[in-house]
Amino acid sequence: MTATPKILLETVLGKAQARPPIWIMRQAGRYLPEYRELRAAADGFLDVCYTPKLATEVTLQPLRRFDLDAAILFSDILVIPDALGQKVAFEKGEGPILDPLSKGHVSMLNPRQVLSHLQPVLETVANVRAALPADKTLIGFCGAPWTVATYMIGGKGSPDQAAARLFALREPDAFRALIDILVEASIDYLVAQFEAGVDVVQIFESWALNLDEISFANHVIAPNKRVVDGVRARVPNAPIIGFPRGAAAMVSRYAAETQVNMLGLDYSMPVGFAHQELPAGLGVQGNLDPLRLAAGGVQMEMRAREIIEGFSGRPHVFNLGHGIIPQTPIEHVARLVDIVKKG
Repeated sequence: MTATPKILLETVLGKAQARPPIWIMRQAGRYLPEYRELRAAADGFLDVCYTPKLATEVTLQPLRRFDLDAAILFSDILVIPDALGQKVAFEKGEGPILDPLSKGHVSMLNPRQVLSHLQPVLETVANVRAALPADKTLIGFCGAPWTVATYMIGGKGSPDQAAARLFALREPDAFRALIDILVEASIDYLVAQFEAGVDVVQIFESWALNLDEISFANHVIAPNKRVVDGVRARVPNAPIIGFPRGAAAMVSRYAAETQVNMLGLDYSMPVGFAHQELPAGLGVQGNLDPLRLAAGGVQMEMRAREIIEGFSGRPHVFNLGHGIIPQTPIEHVARLVDIVKKG
């Protein structure tokens, strides 16, 4: 009996399709009224992440509304520092808040407890895999070591990641030790996700945009490569998407050195530049501006078609160039899916 093809997985593996498959970063989230209702009834954001019944429901919600080609595990990149023993909280209207990590705290992190702490997340993966239609790809993920480190050191999100950049310059030994811990934890976590049932994983390097070329090579490319190599040593040929937001002119070097299967592009990346700079066979993902989706109308439809046409010569997964914003009308999402699937 022939298995039902998963066109998004096949695209990540390098096979171009008649039309690009589509999923949307943060597709399970606050723009959906059913998510807001569930979230209001839960004790907190991490409670949703660590309760398999709730996280499974949230993961599946967008696929009930839209004919997306993939589900992405509902979780957060900061479950890793939480699992390492650093206190993580999500404050309403403020985002994640962590106890800032000092030089002396790095040695107190406990990598041995990561997978046991994250067992509920892995249970969610198995639950979603069992419930997902055969033609839908299941995407797992982790935050890249540099991006996670910026939150751990700075204690919260930052427009310039200055605290982490200074820490890396002033305390290079402690910084390297932290990155080593995060690389190994990320490898273990992604391998466990594959074993639980995901088809593809994405490495979210969300805060790569403020690094000079030396720091980008050392803090982004090198750790991402280590994660990719470490996962594939245990899961041969593991399909991996790298999303180095803000890579700009370093994007081709990132792709060449990390050897990810597909490169996620942020919305500031010109389609023509990416198409010209990247190897012809390398798949790309993206890259509609989330605000264009929120605004909707003719401008959104035109830009979506331009992106599809611009990447028509290579494997392409349609997505936003960053996460969907809570103000996005549901009908705009439905229209985008319709454009991608029907032209």
